[in-house]
Amino acid sequence: MAVLVPAAVAGLTGEVLVGMRRRAVRRRIERCVPVMSASAVRDGRCERAGAAVRRWLGRLAGDRPLAVLLGVSAGVLVGGGAGAVVGPLVGWAAWRLLPRVRSPDERWRAAEHDWLVRQLPLTAELLAACLGSSSSPAEAAGAVADSVPSPMRERLSGVAARLALGAGPEHCWGQLADDCPPLAPLARCLARTSLSGAPPAAALAGLAQSQRAAAARAAHARVRRAGVLATAPLGLCFLPAFVLIGVVPVVTGLTAAFSQRP
Repeated sequence: MAVLVPAAVAGLTGEVLVGMRRRAVRRRIERCVPVMSASAVRDGRCERAGAAVRRWLGRLAGDRPLAVLLGVSAGVLVGGGAGAVVGPLVGWAAWRLLPRVRSPDERWRAAEHDWLVRQLPLTAELLAACLGSSSSPAEAAGAVADSVPSPMRERLSGVAARLALGAGPEHCWGQLADDCPPLAPLARCLARTSLSGAPPAAALAGLAQSQRAAAARAAHARVRRAGVLATAPLGLCFLPAFVLIGVVPVVTGLTAAFSQRP
């Protein structure tokens, strides 16, 4: 009995202390909750305001924010009524001349399109070699898919899987043409040969040759365009200098000479 009394007192004391600790923690939480709620409200308001500003700027600038910035800067620098005229003119010229800003998805799709176009001639030649060696369309597509890098690998792997499951070749190649426009020439060529029963090797070799010729013409066009664009800044720099140094002094001298005559 003498042992149980101190134990009971110790237990009650422990429960009282635990209860007091819980109440203290609850009061602290209650005091902190309004502060946290207010900060959350402020953060939410700031986020909504920032989203509204971004939407407004997006509607104003569209996909060419640099053009709007140049127009506003030109108007502010000139100032007055002239700035109200010069700013919109500069903004309109920049809007027409400067390239638009593309989203990351658009840039990724453009890069994928370029890679598929570059891989198309080699893929056509590999398919021609596989199909010319009496391979089935599914085996040829699978073998070429294992030999080429992405993104062509994923496209041909999907076609090979559908062909292995028993789908018609014309249906599979037609679906590839619909899903991936850069591979539409290859898909149409294979679908046409599968329907007509003609050997696809010659058609695929001709497709590869035509695609390489088109790529060479496009590369030559880009080189010529780069030369023209490289000379444009030189013309913009030297033409005003030529006018100021060569033409203006002559015109000024002739004007002064003619003005001095009786």
